[in-house]
Amino acid sequence: MKTSVPAIDKMVRICTYLRQVGHASFSRIQTSLALPKSSTHTILESLLAHGLIHLDENGSYSLGLKLYEFGNNAIASFDFKREAMPILYDLRDKARLTCHLGVLQEREAIYLAKVESPQSVIVKSWEGRRLALYCTSLGKALIAWKSEAEIDHIFPQESLPSFTPKTITTRTALKRDLEIVRQRGWAMDDGEDKEGVRCISAPVRDAAGSVIAAISVSGVDFQIPDSRIEELSILVKAACIAMSGALVFRA
Repeated sequence: MKTSVPAIDKMVRICTYLRQVGHASFSRIQTSLALPKSSTHTILESLLAHGLIHLDENGSYSLGLKLYEFGNNAIASFDFKREAMPILYDLRDKARLTCHLGVLQEREAIYLAKVESPQSVIVKSWEGRRLALYCTSLGKALIAWKSEAEIDHIFPQESLPSFTPKTITTRTALKRDLEIVRQRGWAMDDGEDKEGVRCISAPVRDAAGSVIAAISVSGVDFQIPDSRIEELSILVKAACIAMSGALVFRA
């Protein structure tokens, strides 16, 4: 699409291209988009200065965290909680577990909404709680469909802090786990964030198919035995599809 402001058109084309390919060099961007070298250089420098893109040590550009911030603010413009609550209550009644809705906020996930389990044993959590992305099911569901360059940008170090004996402690192992998440369409935290607590999550997508949020069910080990994992993953994915549909309809 072309508008009356060519510079902005080029910026959008560059950001869209980086979203599609994950990361690219100056020459690849300039050649693939058939842009003049001088204006490509100027636009890339401006995008870098504002934190909209990132340049790594190998001279490769990728989308920057400032865009994550903008995206999260755009998400907040929807009344996510209002749309989510009926879906979370329905999921809670079917799963009989604590349910959450969360979004990505820079290098963490954050709970936007929560419905508590009707059972006597409840996993402690609260709206506004921040979560690590690599050792929670909700965090994994939020980042699993990001490019490898984006994952490297979120986790610049190979080593990851350990919270329990089951915590994934390397970026390489995390990438393997995220591949499994993509293949089956849902994520699991098997005591990786807190011992004895299991969570299952799936992504909520916008009209373009991008992951904009995630829904999870949480409980202690005996509430989520291996025999319930398939059932719960189906319930969570159905809730996410319903949430995606609600957001597309409201938009």
